[in-house]
This record gives sequence, C-alpha cells and structure tokens, in this order.
Amino acid sequence: MDGILLITVLVIAGGAIAFIGDRLGTKIGKKRLSIFGLRPRHTSIVITIFTGVVITALTFGVMAAASQNVRTALFGMEQLNRNMRETKENLQNTEAALLTAKSEQEKTDAALQQSKADIDKLNEQQKQLQEESARLQAGNEALLADNSRLAGQNSELASQNSALSGRNDELTAKNENLTADNKALEKRSNDLRDGLITMREGDIAFRAGEIIASGVIRGNRPQEEVAADLASLAALANRNVSARFGSDRSDQDIWIYRPEHDAAVATIAKSPQDMVVRIVAAGNLVRGEDVRTNLELYPNSIIFKNNEFIIARPYELTSGDDSEAEETVMNFLKDVNFAATTKGILPDPLRGTVGVMEGAQFYDVVAKLKGQRGRVILSAYANGDTDASGPLRLRINVEKNVTQ
Repeated sequence: MDGILLITVLVIAGGAIAFIGDRLGTKIGKKRLSIFGLRPRHTSIVITIFTGVVITALTFGVMAAASQNVRTALFGMEQLNRNMRETKENLQNTEAALLTAKSEQEKTDAALQQSKADIDKLNEQQKQLQEESARLQAGNEALLADNSRLAGQNSELASQNSALSGRNDELTAKNENLTADNKALEKRSNDLRDGLITMREGDIAFRAGEIIASGVIRGNRPQEEVAADLASLAALANRNVSARFGSDRSDQDIWIYRPEHDAAVATIAKSPQDMVVRIVAAGNLVRGEDVRTNLELYPNSIIFKNNEFIIARPYELTSGDDSEAEETVMNFLKDVNFAATTKGILPDPLRGTVGVMEGAQFYDVVAKLKGQRGRVILSAYANGDTDASGPLRLRINVEKNVTQ
C-alpha cells in the first residue's frame, strides 16, 4: 500500500511541478525580468530551472518526512544492501548447518540401529548364558552326588592305604638302589662330557661318520660264520686305527655297541644277497681316546661290469689352454660321480666321492684336451667289475665331435 501511495504522490508532484514551472516561466517571460545582467529570455529559463529544483527538493523532503520507506530508499540503500548480503550469508550458513545436522542425524540413526542390534545380540547371549547356567547348575548337582560317592570310596581307600605302606617300604629300598645307580650314571656323564671337551679341543684322528673299515660279507649263512667275518672286519678297522694314531692298538679293540653288532649279524645271516658293511666313527675320535663306532649295512651287487658305459657329455672348448682342459675334466668327473651314486655305488660319507683316479690318468685326459677347440665328447667306461662298495675305476675316452 505504501508503494501505491508513493507512486500516486510522485505522479501528482510531477504534474504540479510541470504546471507551476510552466506558469512561473510564462509570468516571468511576460514581465521581462532580468537578473545578473542576463537577457529576459535566459532569466526566464534560469528561474524556471531553479523553481523546478526547489519544488523537486521540497517534494522529496516532504515525501521523506512522510514515509520511512522513502527515507530508506534515499539514504539507507547501502545499509539495506549490506543487510541483504549478511542475511543471504546467514541463510547459506544456516542451510550448511542444516545439511550437517541432517548428516549427523543419519549417523545417529545408524548408530541407533546398531545399538538396537547389539542389544538384541546381548539379549540372545544373556539367554544363552542363562541356559548355560542352568546346565552348569545341573552339572554341579551331579558333581555333588559324585562327591558323596567318592567320599565312600575314600574310606575304602583308607583301608587299602595300610596295605600300600608295606609296598612303600619296599619301593624305598629300591629307590636307594636307584640312587646309587644314578650316582654311577652321573660319573659316566661327567666322563662323557670330559670326552666331548677333549674331542672339541684335542687332536682329531677320525671325523664323525668317517669310514674306518669296510668290506663285503656274504649273506644267507649261519650267524657264527657271519660273526667271524665281522670280527675280521673289526680287526681290519683296529689296524687302520693303529696306523692313523701312529701307535699299536692291537690290545685295544674298537668299541661296537653289542645290540647293534648282534642285529647286524642277524640281518646279514638272513639276507639272500651279500651285504656291504661299513665301520664308521660314531663321533670325532681324538688320539688316546676309546674308538667308538657304528655299523652301516647296504645290500651289495655288481653295479657296473667291466667296460660298461657310464655316461657321455659334450663340451665346447674355446681357448684350448691347460686351465680350461682341467676344468672340463673336473666337471665331467662330477657328472660321473653323480651318475654312479644314482646307480647305486655308495659314496664316501665325508667327500661324497665314489671312485679313484690316478694322477697320470687325469693328466693324460687333460693332455688330450689341451690345444683343442670346438665341441668334444667325453665318455666314461668302468675299468673292471664294480660293486656297491666301490671304488669305481674309470676309462675315459676323448672324441672330436665332427657333426657340429
């Protein structure tokens, strides 16, 4: 309503200004007044303009005095715009806070649902615990009944206790005997510990697992004959020990565990084939100490016959010098050793080798390879029949590969 009134007042004021200005200009023009030395026509124009300015100013003054909205439109527009901007910013902040509040509300709702689920779960667990409590209560009652029954049995056991007292005296006497045996075992343990210290710090003549003596004993014979052959092998081991120690130990037999000895004799006697028997050091043997050994048994048979082919390998020679030739022969001997071990020849426990090769034979093969270039083929053949106990003796051929 204020806007309509304001527009009405402005329209009326505009008409009045136009009418008054026209009338005033006409009168001034008829009187031909002059101010500031201006011509009457110009004086009429100035007065008309001044009159319009004064009337307009009075109009705005009256309107401003009569209406708060006019005053606000004329003098408070910047403040109004600033208030509008602040109000808009506050509205945006309020909307953002509202979105945040909605998000928090959603999280709270989810947490509430989870809490409800947890409460349901806890109620279910409480129900299960109550059932378990009832079951335990029943079990407790059963235990009380068993306790009463055991109390009756306890009285019976008390009567049996007197009978056990006599048995206890008997066991006490046996315990004293065991105590004496324990002292003897402690002394033996101390001796063994001293022996271990000696083995670690002393002069080791045989390493653990090293072969002291080996041989082939025929199987499927009476145990007396097998035992005699095993005694001969033990004598050979004793001579080898004397040679290694550098002193005669013929009066000190090597130590073989009796049950192991008897089991070996029985096994060989019942075996349908010959057996390879190895007497090996049970541990590191130090000079001056007792020689303790173990027995190892392996079925024996002919692994390679005389001139039987073993393996062949091609090699590519580039320089033809001594080092290349020696390296080639060593690699070939490793392959031969692996093939012979796979076939069944027993390797040396310490070095893992199965054969022997004289130095002259080795350097003869090296000499044949020296100076050669290109591909050559090395082939190995058994030099004599070789059984599982070995050693494997070789005959090595060197051939130039002409199909390369």
